[in-house]
Amino acid sequence: MAVSRVRQATPGPPDKLALLRDHALFGRLPPRVIEHLGSYMRKRTLARGETIFSKGDPGSGLMGVLSGSVKISVPSADGRDIVLRIIHPGEIFGEIALLDGQPRTADAAAMTDCELIVIERRDFIPFLRTQPDLMMQIVELLCSRLRWTTEQVQDVTFLDLPTRLAKALLRLVREDEGAAGEGKLTITQRELSQMIGRSRESTNKQLRVWARQGWVRLQRGAVTVLHAEKLVEVAAEAAELDVS
Repeated sequence: MAVSRVRQATPGPPDKLALLRDHALFGRLPPRVIEHLGSYMRKRTLARGETIFSKGDPGSGLMGVLSGSVKISVPSADGRDIVLRIIHPGEIFGEIALLDGQPRTADAAAMTDCELIVIERRDFIPFLRTQPDLMMQIVELLCSRLRWTTEQVQDVTFLDLPTRLAKALLRLVREDEGAAGEGKLTITQRELSQMIGRSRESTNKQLRVWARQGWVRLQRGAVTVLHAEKLVEVAAEAAELDVS
């Protein structure tokens, strides 16, 4: 899935407009329209681990990440969380409940200290009705995320642990701008296990195998991918078996 990026936020009012100007969804709007939309935005600061919203909460607004990262998850029947997606700076979330006005479909929590922007539904929906091109872009975004979720369900259903874990790490490196240079991902092994639908213990066992081989480096609260090409080979082997 293609991910839209924005410049790193800096303190002060220009942050909000910079997010809009640089974002794929909003950047093509006329400057006066961007300024008008920016007037509806407010900032929200959260500490790591803090809940942003819970499944079933009223869908009151659209949110965007200025800094930090956000975990989107749903609780499983046995009480464990299943991580659906990690939202990085420059991305938006909460668009489903924003559009249909129904309760939130998942939980959202700050994985790190975060700074968000929020646009309330009562402000955004009337604005969206005047911008049909923007409405179509949001529909495309929803379709893209649906495809991503479908692929994730297929991975959890049909792939073995090494392949799931390799694909998850590669996806995180690709999506996380901060990891692009050195491959360091700020994510716990528990969160990784929640992404791939396996226990923390089995996830840790596989990571340690790769650490001994020099493919990854394990740190407290982080995993650094040292040889992405090795993980690509693991994922490719599974694809070849699936084709055959």
